[in-house]
Amino acid sequence: MLEHFQMSAAYNAWANEAVYTAAAQLGDSDYRADKGAFFGSLHRTLNHLLATDRIWMKRMTGSGDAPATLDAILFDDLADLGTARIEEDARISAWIETLTDTALSSTFTYTPVSTPQPVTQRLAPVLAHLFNHQTHHRGQCHTILTSLGQPSICLDMIFFQRHAGKKWA
Repeated sequence: MLEHFQMSAAYNAWANEAVYTAAAQLGDSDYRADKGAFFGSLHRTLNHLLATDRIWMKRMTGSGDAPATLDAILFDDLADLGTARIEEDARISAWIETLTDTALSSTFTYTPVSTPQPVTQRLAPVLAHLFNHQTHHRGQCHTILTSLGQPSICLDMIFFQRHAGKKWA
């Protein structure tokens, strides 16, 4: 199970880099255009992903900054947001390297932003959610990018495993 989460963290960083590289090709008005995604624009969706990762990491590790809302705009500038994304992906990967099977089986309690009732869960299912959530919203980012005329980017995990994540082939 631990190897799966290590691979997920590596894939997450790889896929985020691809999305940010594509986003950097857009003009500012396209980057901020409401395209009907859950958070509207690419700008707001990318901020949401960083915000939620910081929320989850604060819950799981007890450290780091975490916004109070799911729609927080942490960075208004794409370059600054991209730098923060790289740092957060590295933080997630480094933390996962410290985990053990025992830690993955352990529980922790947190209070969701959307429904302030304490929840107790095992760590492994929460990590599965963290990475699935990223994939879900990256799909929205991909749709936004292609709707703005950008070439389709390959975000398939199997492509990552075969080409970018040689360790995972």
